[in-house]
Amino acid sequence: MAKAILRTVSRRNVRIGSRRNVRIGSRKSARRIPKGVIHVQASFNNTIVTVTDIRGRVVSCSSAGTCGFKGRRKGTAFAAQTAAANAIHTVVDQGMKLAEVLIKGPGPGRDGALRAIHRSGIRLKFVRDVSPMPHNGCRPPKKRRV
Repeated sequence: MAKAILRTVSRRNVRIGSRRNVRIGSRKSARRIPKGVIHVQASFNNTIVTVTDIRGRVVSCSSAGTCGFKGRRKGTAFAAQTAAANAIHTVVDQGMKLAEVLIKGPGPGRDGALRAIHRSGIRLKFVRDVSPMPHNGCRPPKKRRV
């Protein structure tokens, strides 16, 4: 009997302090972001576009997979173009005018994403390729002895 009382008391405490009771307004539309950074990660299988503010906090993101492309079509330039337009659409509504673009990866979505960013009306400060490049590569395997 005592256990049942303790449980109900603890449940009440959880309900009183839970966030479900408090109404949370939508913060995303209220925030104004004049400048930002657009990160494009273009692999051979997919293209991911992430828009952040100057501090690096993610504001909007999209990928070819979330836009409805499946399989081999995710790696195409058209899918990357759609993903970039999708990610930037929400940010333009929040007032972004100026952006820096950082492109990573060797995929075919690089050009398509950049074309969509340019077409969106955001002024580009610079476009930089930040693909990881090996300086001397990995250590080779030891020589084979037969």
